Amino acid sequence: MTIDEAALGAYLEAHWPGFKGPVKAEKFAGGQSNPTFMLTHAGGKAVLRKKPPGQLLKSAHAVDREYRVMKALDGTGVPVPAMHALCEDESVIGTAFYVMEFVDGRIIWDPAVPEVSNEHRAGIYDAMNAALAALHMVDPAKVGLADFGRPGNYFARQLSRWAEQYRASETEDHPDINRTIVWLEQNLPADDGRSSLVHGDYRIDNMIFAHDEPRLLAILDWELSTIGHPFADIAYQCMHWRLPHEGSFRGLAGIDRKAVGIPTEAEYVARYCQRTGLDGIPNWGFYLAFSLFRMAAILQGVLKRALTGNASNPERALKVKDNIPILGRMAVDVIDREVK
Repeated sequence: MTIDEAALGAYLEAHWPGFKGPVKAEKFAGGQSNPTFMLTHAGGKAVLRKKPPGQLLKSAHAVDREYRVMKALDGTGVPVPAMHALCEDESVIGTAFYVMEFVDGRIIWDPAVPEVSNEHRAGIYDAMNAALAALHMVDPAKVGLADFGRPGNYFARQLSRWAEQYRASETEDHPDINRTIVWLEQNLPADDGRSSLVHGDYRIDNMIFAHDEPRLLAILDWELSTIGHPFADIAYQCMHWRLPHEGSFRGLAGIDRKAVGIPTEAEYVARYCQRTGLDGIPNWGFYLAFSLFRMAAILQGVLKRALTGNASNPERALKVKDNIPILGRMAVDVIDREVK
């Protein structure tokens, strides 16, 4: 996980107007998918994201897609960093990478945000809600992303993709996940024709907020973005209202949300619907169960990379092993208790 700084500097001098080396690259401690580095150079700071080394799952670690969608969203009202350079030539530093603006702000790792006032906390959640609604209202064709994904049958395609990737990285049998996959396949809602840009991993720790106010400065980690169904994003975020607030999970379960200024799941969904002109979201249980399975599939991929030596943070990656069956049990619980 080191970078040839001389090769990187030479490339950036040729492809980033105004860049002046030398450059120093220091890896951030967090992150499991695409290794991320702070770059310090004569002109200031920037951030580099690259694919991990080794053999990778098909369509995973798409740094080129991250770069493209953030570059397209610049100026739309959806907060994203400015893009500086994309390199798909693996001979430069070993894998494809891109360089983007360093956004000076704070990343909130705990969704309970214990260090701020109730009013501040409520503002953070409203800012996330507003940004998600804004993303889903962007016309992909108008920002040059008409070919960024295929409209229609989104959940059928996503279920097939994640089931395939889960099986490809499976390390042990999880009956609850097996049952969830079968149930999802048998209970796909009819395609309602909705289509929008979707982030794919919309959660609080994939964002940068201003240091001293509840203002959302940038949404990060777009590698799973595509043209898809907006309900996937809202359900995936609301899944975190149900995840435990303990161990390596950063959820909101067990927290008295009213007492701390965090909207309930129903309130958050209602505000999103107001902003996007919807009367409500049918088949909510399906979207939640799908989100839980999808997270389990993502963590299974993280675990498999750790076991094969390709994880960005191996020690942390190995710890997700116990979370995979927990997500399976939660998905089955949604199916048994909430699906009508």
